[in-house]
Amino acid sequence: MGSRRRGRILAFQALYAWDTSENKDEAQKDLLAFSWVEGKPETTNFSRLLTAGTFENIEAVDAMIRKHLVHWDFSRLNRVDRALLRLSVYELLFQTTPPSVIIDEAVDISREYGTDDSYRFINGVLDGVRKTIQDAKEENQQ
Repeated sequence: MGSRRRGRILAFQALYAWDTSENKDEAQKDLLAFSWVEGKPETTNFSRLLTAGTFENIEAVDAMIRKHLVHWDFSRLNRVDRALLRLSVYELLFQTTPPSVIIDEAVDISREYGTDDSYRFINGVLDGVRKTIQDAKEENQQ
């Protein structure tokens, strides 16, 4: 497994742990201070970048997810899907990774950690987010 994939999985797990915690402020501090990986610093650094960035932009990330939920309430998302969507939407909005890579990684991770239908749901929501971001960029260029 590549270091960026491992970093995404660790960030996803941290976001899941945060979402399940009762004291989110304390959990956020603990998770950001925690050294998740022994070994490759690029994996740890990438994971921390994604986790911290998602925490810092959680309102914008959640708003974008809500915008792309069709006939579904944000509070009804299972925690695995919500954590993976948060991570991936943050990366789509604020990082330079190609959108196809982000979506492919999210789909693969959802196949491993989500329900049988998670990968379809994740793919659909993220594709909608990708299109919204692309349309906004094209509009700004005109």
